[in-house]
Amino acid sequence: MNKKQAQIESHHFPWDHPRFRSWIAVARACQLMQQTLTRRLTHLDVKPPHLDILVNLYRFDGITQQELARKLLVGRSNMSMLLPQLERRGLIERRGDARDKRVLRLSLTSAGRALTEEAMEIQTALIESSHGGEPIEDCVKVAESMERIIATLLKDDELAAGG
Repeated sequence: MNKKQAQIESHHFPWDHPRFRSWIAVARACQLMQQTLTRRLTHLDVKPPHLDILVNLYRFDGITQQELARKLLVGRSNMSMLLPQLERRGLIERRGDARDKRVLRLSLTSAGRALTEEAMEIQTALIESSHGGEPIEDCVKVAESMERIIATLLKDDELAAGG
């Protein structure tokens, strides 16, 4: 074996590292979950980004567009594109804030609430079918690990943005 071959064999490629493997597995699982959820929601004419908005408005009625964008980790421009689509369908409404006329609050309409409940049933069934065989303790460990990674990335992003 020559020197160059020895260097190549001793070099550790990123895909050989357990953290890289974990990252790839999480990314692929997320992508497959999004694709599957998209297919299962087709008959409702709801895509995962819409569902994210609807579920958050279901949970946090009356939040602002800025608060919603922060929860979903997207820019306000993304919200500006998605919200009118949901508004035109009669699923959400914007109302002025009683204390601050510059602020608009977002809420589900009754049709939006009904559609969200139906979509959440589909999402919950998908989660149960894909995670049902996993022990709850393992699910908690994965969630805690992902939450730590999210916190680290958000902190790094704030530092990079000068915040």
